[in-house]
Amino acid sequence: MAYEAEIQRRKTFAIISHPDAGKTTLTEKLLLFGGQIQSAGAVKSNKITKAATSDFMEIEKQRGISVATSVMSFEYGGKLVNILDTPGHKDFAEDTYRTLSAVDSVILVIDSVKGVEEQTERLMEVCRMRATPVITFVNKMDRDGKDPFDLLDELENKLNIHVHPMSWPINSGRDFKGVYLLPSRSLNLFESNKTKVANDIVRINGVDDPQLPALIGERNASKLKEDVDLIDGVYGDLDRDSYLRAEVSPVFFGSGLNNFGVQELLETFLELAPTPVHRPTKERMVEPIEQKFTGFVFKIHANIDPRHRDRIAFLRVCSGKFERNRPYRHVRSGKDLRFANPYTFLARSKEVVEDAYAGDVVGLYDTGNFKIGDTLTEGEILHFQGIPSFSPEIFKEVINLDPLKSKQLEKGIEQLTEEGLAQLFRQEPGNRKYIGTVGELQFEVLQHRLEHEYGAKCRFEARNIHKACWMSGDETAIRDFMKFRQNNIAWDKDNQPVFLAETAFTLRMTQDNNPKIQFRTMVELAENN
Repeated sequence: MAYEAEIQRRKTFAIISHPDAGKTTLTEKLLLFGGQIQSAGAVKSNKITKAATSDFMEIEKQRGISVATSVMSFEYGGKLVNILDTPGHKDFAEDTYRTLSAVDSVILVIDSVKGVEEQTERLMEVCRMRATPVITFVNKMDRDGKDPFDLLDELENKLNIHVHPMSWPINSGRDFKGVYLLPSRSLNLFESNKTKVANDIVRINGVDDPQLPALIGERNASKLKEDVDLIDGVYGDLDRDSYLRAEVSPVFFGSGLNNFGVQELLETFLELAPTPVHRPTKERMVEPIEQKFTGFVFKIHANIDPRHRDRIAFLRVCSGKFERNRPYRHVRSGKDLRFANPYTFLARSKEVVEDAYAGDVVGLYDTGNFKIGDTLTEGEILHFQGIPSFSPEIFKEVINLDPLKSKQLEKGIEQLTEEGLAQLFRQEPGNRKYIGTVGELQFEVLQHRLEHEYGAKCRFEARNIHKACWMSGDETAIRDFMKFRQNNIAWDKDNQPVFLAETAFTLRMTQDNNPKIQFRTMVELAENN
């Protein structure tokens, strides 16, 4: 029973958003309420005045954006909360997609001024594909933005999900007074406080409370009553099962920067959000309450601390109990591995843990054993599904600018592409290396990190490649095709052959002329592991 109680305590979720919607700021305010930090850095106008806790790489501090998934844990109200703060920038979407495979639910942050943006729609497509429950936080209500009812309509129309308001804003911009909590019929007014947890909370008993006009003004009280009557008539009560089936998204309004509405979001999330759920493998469904340990690697990060050249594999525990120094089977290699110092994280800060349960994310010191999608078990052969790898959009060849640092460049390219932010393809003869990414920003990040973390300088030269396609089907046909088109064949990081198609027309013609071969632009990492 103690084992099941530990699982029931855990809530593991990702925070996702379009860039600059306030995702990292909201993450820090949740950490404030969790008591993990005493003050927060602010992300404003694309500059960080004080480095945000969850953005720890140097380039993130310079650019004011998150480019790598951060993992943070804290306790609140008897629950153990695991937050995965994902990259917001579209060029790093694949990292976010993989992170979504490791969580049980999501908090989606929307900018009240800009509304639903393109990247938000893409992220929600992945959530719907996985049937991941989503709670929405409409941020920046302290700025003049869109009408709240218009925002609800926009969320439903663009994200293809029903919404259910859980709090309601009183004005916006300079006149923003706070939020009315619909389930408890109470009003929470906060002092504007950017760096501390706000304690000044005033509670009332519904919109008919005689105190209300004195607190927020006669006009605001009248408008709030009209809005609440309309909301009650349209939305009624929240059906939690519909939320857990990812059919309905509870919606909160507030300001992460000023601590408006954050505590209500956190407490309702802990009440509604699912505990660890089952996970599909190629072989069977894994249930969190199973006694035997299983888990998979969804992210690898080199040089979390550049001074120590460490490499950490992030493992989602799916079932059983993970124990320090106990041997576990690395399914891909067939080897048994022990971990003397497994970690939990608060961004760069890490703490050794003795054990972890289903829902937890632990960091494993890695000497090069792991790849994204790898499975650890107590001996059973399992391959977890739902961890995608997509064909890149942009391809460039790596040109070494310092032959004396060839080993450093080779090591840096290999380690950084193992993180999953970019893909490495090798082509013979000549050991030519192509980097494939979703966007241009990834090349800037790679170049910066190669120089500052590995002391290697290079440039990237664009190559005329449209898509990288993994091949499956008739093995003889694939072998013959590879001989005929050897100039277009490269090998990915798992030593799997890929066809590099120069144009969309070339790809269509190749598909038509080779009906026994399937050319795929997306593969499950479990297939290669």
